[in-house]
Amino acid sequence: MNELELIQILSRSLPANNSVVTGAGDDCAVLDLNIPGRWLLFKTDAVVEGVHFTEADPPQKIGHKALARCLSDIAAMAGTPTAAVITLALPREFDLKRVEAIYDGINSLARRYQVAIVGGDTTTNPDRLLISVSLIGSVEKDKCVSRSGSKAGDAIFVCGELGGSRAGKHLNFEPRLAEARWLAEHFEIHSMIDVSDGLASDVRHLLRAGNVGAELLSDAIPISRAARLQAKTESSQKPPLLAALTEGEDFELLFTLASKDAVRLLDGWKKQFPKLRLSCIGKIVAAPGLKIRSKTGVQTLTAHGYIHFKES
Repeated sequence: MNELELIQILSRSLPANNSVVTGAGDDCAVLDLNIPGRWLLFKTDAVVEGVHFTEADPPQKIGHKALARCLSDIAAMAGTPTAAVITLALPREFDLKRVEAIYDGINSLARRYQVAIVGGDTTTNPDRLLISVSLIGSVEKDKCVSRSGSKAGDAIFVCGELGGSRAGKHLNFEPRLAEARWLAEHFEIHSMIDVSDGLASDVRHLLRAGNVGAELLSDAIPISRAARLQAKTESSQKPPLLAALTEGEDFELLFTLASKDAVRLLDGWKKQFPKLRLSCIGKIVAAPGLKIRSKTGVQTLTAHGYIHFKES
């Protein structure tokens, strides 16, 4: 059983109440708590030593990543973060200076985005370090973007570059909060997600939620320099395009909007975010399924990104 199958089973009969606008299955839960004009966003995520970081990684960057992952999910719904609580699970023989440095990384990023750290919990975990972050934020009701709004004919966009994040980006990335809010303010964004598990998996989340399909353009996918360098230096020789499609932890925004708005979007983006690349990588189609077009023709894309519990 892999992660997606487990989530499907556990989500079958989750209790809800009248506050739930969007429950399990999107980047954040969306709740209506009678705040005039706004919805509450609620997100939790965890990073585990040996899975998301190593013992040798700088502790400040571990803390940065722990909070930034949740901030990236708030960004995917065009929201603004407010406050977080931290659960810290530590081996009995932990290094206090390392833990303090992890919190330095959390606190530095929180201050940059005006996020209050308002509490949490500590517990023992005999095997390894685990950090869990729960974050709340809010979003204007008419600006909230979900995964489910893609329409046939939409253009598919992704910002930044993909692949090779293990070279360092997965510990250093900046959540695209400003970019997402700008998009929601100036365009009708039909669907959006952050690229955390790999483009090939995350685009499928949008397709399932919208009951549509897609055709990607292989030449348009923005491959990072790290992915290209990785292909030359590592023994696995993973092609750069495959790395960009499958490796994940890029934490860039993947979104769709009407194709008629594509040129205006590209022009506006260049003025607003001149240092951040934006690429149109394909289109939404009515027929379910994911295909990729290259110089040799159109093929079904079978590659997937990272999935927990999946056999290697």
